[in-house]
Amino acid sequence: MRTIFSMLFGAGVVLLTSRAERSGGGASIADVYYRRTIWLIVFGLLHAYFIWSGDILYGYGVAGLFLFPFRKRPAAFLIAAGLLVLAIGVPKSILEGRRLDGLRVKARQADEAASAGKLLTDEQREAQGDWRETLKEMKPTPAQVQAEIDDHRAGYRTLFLRRMDEVSEGQSRGFYRFGFFDVAGMMLLGMGLLKLGLFSAARSYRVYGSMAVLGYAVGVPINWYIAQRDAAHGFDPAQMFFGWSGYDLGRLSVALGHIGLVMIVCKARLLRGPTSRLAAVGQMALSNYLLTSVLCTALFEGSGFGLFARLQRAQLLYVVVPVWLLQLGVSPIWLRHFRFGPMEWVWRSLTHWRLQPIRLAHGRPASAEPAAAAGATQV
Repeated sequence: MRTIFSMLFGAGVVLLTSRAERSGGGASIADVYYRRTIWLIVFGLLHAYFIWSGDILYGYGVAGLFLFPFRKRPAAFLIAAGLLVLAIGVPKSILEGRRLDGLRVKARQADEAASAGKLLTDEQREAQGDWRETLKEMKPTPAQVQAEIDDHRAGYRTLFLRRMDEVSEGQSRGFYRFGFFDVAGMMLLGMGLLKLGLFSAARSYRVYGSMAVLGYAVGVPINWYIAQRDAAHGFDPAQMFFGWSGYDLGRLSVALGHIGLVMIVCKARLLRGPTSRLAAVGQMALSNYLLTSVLCTALFEGSGFGLFARLQRAQLLYVVVPVWLLQLGVSPIWLRHFRFGPMEWVWRSLTHWRLQPIRLAHGRPASAEPAAAAGATQV
């Protein structure tokens, strides 16, 4: 789903800029685009530090800074560029796996030397520390897991301090080593796929049917193999990175399968009630994204109801389904009265540095966005 969302963000870049250019925006288009993108980065920072460390807005904003010059490139170029950026992750994952494999050997040798009473070198102590940090992040002990649970069930201040450490790493070294290529590659693909008409139900049933069949046929076995391989190796950090070299191919294939299936539904005008509600949720994507964070942190964190680590995996549906139903119910009602979602209005007003009109004329429905714009032009 994150793959689709990233591609829709890229599609939104093309929609936003092409509309502005058709209306004669000129050089001001770049000004508006970059102000929008910088405000998205600000939203991401605030969201990550003060609400939830799993933020994606910061990464989307940073990657978005690089997309504007590519907006007019042809579809073939954008798709090739997106695949090339994603392909960078393959050798990076393999090299990281080899690095961790070597680090484990050095740490084990250092442990053996320490057990034998030998004086460790600075390099050996560093290897021990780095390997312990790797295990803490990727394969924590029961005590470390319990410490994390305790932090999430504690008060807001304790969790805020924990988030500071997580976010400062995730939005810096972690993001630029792996996350940037993940996000930017999918965005470029989304720009290209929009130009091919794949997000607007404009292609034939045969095209979308082929996407669905081939996407699932390729992606599901790859994802199954990676999951089985990780489990077989006991979720060893080094081996997981080796397996992740196929991660982008697997998730992209399944995402294309989903897109093909959804476009068949839209093209055939099936399930019009649910799809219209989904479109409304998409038009308010930023508001709904942040609302989800606020609701779920209130439910799970210690400053709220403290349900963190108290629900089994299947029981999480008791949270997921009500949140979905709330958004599917409220979003269409909101858009009957207002032009944008509340956070979309804040975003637009900050971008233009003046309050934007938000109320609709009485009885006038909000205009429906094309399929690609659901979650794209607004976020």
